[in-house]
Amino acid sequence: MPIPLGATHDGHGTAFAVWSSVADRVELCLFDAEGHEIRHAMTGPADGGVWQTYLEGIRAGQRYGYRVHGPWGPASAGALCDPNRLLLDPYARAIEGGFNWQPALFPSRSPGRGRKRGLAATDTAPFVPRSIVVNPAFHWGNDHPPARTLAETVIYEVHVKGLTQLHPGIPPELRGTYAGLAHPTAIAHLLSLGVTAVELLPVHHFVQDERLTRDGLRNYWGYNSIGFFAPYAGYATAASRSAGPEAPAAEFRAMVRALHAAGLEVILDVVYNHTGEGDGNGPILSFKGLDNAAYYRLVPGRDGRTTRHDDVTATGNTLDARHPVVTRLIVDSLRCWVDEFHVDGFRFDLAGALGRGDDGFDPRGPLLEAIRTDPVVSRVKLIAEPWDAGPGGYAAGRFPAPWSEWNDRFRDTARRLWRGTLPTPADVGYRLTASHDRYAATGRFPMASINYVTSHDGFTLADVVAYDRKHNEANGEAGRDGAGQEIAWNHGAEGPTDDAGVLAGRGRTQRNLLATLFLAQGVPMLLAGDEIGRTQRGNNNAYCQDNEVSWLDWAAADLPLMDFTRRLIALRRQHPALRRRHWVGEGPPHVADWFAHDGTPMTPGRWEHGPVDGLLLRLGGETLADAAGRIYPADPLLLVFHACQDAHRVRLPEAPGRRAWRMILDTGSADPFPATGLALVPGHLATFDGRSVVVLQGVGVRGAR
Repeated sequence: MPIPLGATHDGHGTAFAVWSSVADRVELCLFDAEGHEIRHAMTGPADGGVWQTYLEGIRAGQRYGYRVHGPWGPASAGALCDPNRLLLDPYARAIEGGFNWQPALFPSRSPGRGRKRGLAATDTAPFVPRSIVVNPAFHWGNDHPPARTLAETVIYEVHVKGLTQLHPGIPPELRGTYAGLAHPTAIAHLLSLGVTAVELLPVHHFVQDERLTRDGLRNYWGYNSIGFFAPYAGYATAASRSAGPEAPAAEFRAMVRALHAAGLEVILDVVYNHTGEGDGNGPILSFKGLDNAAYYRLVPGRDGRTTRHDDVTATGNTLDARHPVVTRLIVDSLRCWVDEFHVDGFRFDLAGALGRGDDGFDPRGPLLEAIRTDPVVSRVKLIAEPWDAGPGGYAAGRFPAPWSEWNDRFRDTARRLWRGTLPTPADVGYRLTASHDRYAATGRFPMASINYVTSHDGFTLADVVAYDRKHNEANGEAGRDGAGQEIAWNHGAEGPTDDAGVLAGRGRTQRNLLATLFLAQGVPMLLAGDEIGRTQRGNNNAYCQDNEVSWLDWAAADLPLMDFTRRLIALRRQHPALRRRHWVGEGPPHVADWFAHDGTPMTPGRWEHGPVDGLLLRLGGETLADAAGRIYPADPLLLVFHACQDAHRVRLPEAPGRRAWRMILDTGSADPFPATGLALVPGHLATFDGRSVVVLQGVGVRGAR
């Protein structure tokens, strides 16, 4: 049985264990409230490199860190052991304090001692946070995770702070916090939308970048992790932070319990591909000082004699998921968040790096196999961002079951369709039916496709229709950051405008993009704020904008758009044909048919090369089974997508099992959801507006023409 790593409190004392294969000596450093330090030598190494000690009387709340004595050779073997640098415990369950960016933290800036240039000349303890011993006991009561199937899931990608920071219905002391997200007003908004899961941007304890701190900015997104077991204390209320270092974790758990009680799942965006320690010139905070060459991928330097950090994440370093200790660290962290925090799933940032072997992405890599076979982690939702920034890093469609993936092809195709740069019917058709061409070969089903048209990374929906180019000047990087080319369309004016025609066109395109998202097979993901028209003023990389640029502005909410989004999600919920668990086209005949605007079935030539001038998807009235195995009939639906400017006439095909069609959605109408729609018989030539999405439901013949 492996020795438990981290600090384990048993009621009488605490066992401390940390791993380093290169250390000559490791010291446990205990700190009191005034910062006075007592050092204890640890025994080891045992169990393949574990250093450990047990101290009677050490209770929850104890502040601690590690000092590692050993080799120093950053240019040759990559060893960075320096006892003058106080290190965070990689397994710390709570972290207190921030980083004071002093030269001693950086090997490239330290004058060194003797010949060993880069060793810290001063003790770094005054400049770094403390790890905290915790007692993870929490009264969960009757908490029951909703355990929704992916077929019933609608994801809401949201920042803990951003949703509530400006919300007038949230008490000021709770805004921007875990408690704020758990407030009945915030939960009421989520329930009114009809979403079923919140996907939280990173909440692992992360580093505030030195450059941003110097420039008066802050890392808002949090993709700079340094503590994989500790909730970020900055999102806890002031009352929690003053109550002690364990209180932020308790507030996080209370948030999860409140969301579960409302039927909402909690998915965490997790960053296991890199840490906040940067490249060889970056600070030594934890992993580097313990065992740099084991925790990180290193590659030969240009001279062939030195080593450097392998950077396939565009952050300076990449954790080496091939190493057994790193695999264990990540799986232990995931288990902690499922067992101790009751979260319902994970979205893995730059997940391609987690499966990267010696020769590119390996879908059977050690970490992916460990996750797939773990009895705890494998039963929650697993979502990959299926790429990294290295050579051959685009691994979309290659993750094994049971993984789902962010589907960037869906985003790009949907945006091109409504920008007017028309893709082929085949491309549109595959995206609307969960990208069979991407996921079926790996034995997965439609729910492998996480569909989205916007995410935190890029333009918001309002900015997709209001800007042709990015406007990132406020980030302090001279506009070099962020995606260079967004698939977007400003409709004739860059940014804010009073032109009624431009505003009407933007509104219609937003409705069309949302309709494409929620009518497609697969799992839809909505970016928080898109339902109220949130703008980032053209900034497509607002990672450092912890201000009104990123926060949801409820005072400026587009209420008609919010109502449209709610009703669109409700329509998806009401029609199981939009949430198929098997590929469209499988099962009984006529489950799905594609037609051109003239009502004729799509031919292979037109499918691959023809224009999207009225593409029709007919979803048959087959019987479906719900999560409990109950069989029920699904009304047939006809989805009409017309991205051309002019109105078009559509000859309606047969309605399987029914004799007429009734309109239930028209994005081109002033009333997108008609309460009563005239029934139209098959063969009828119906006229629809240009640049619109129309949905017709199969009904009986009464009142048809």
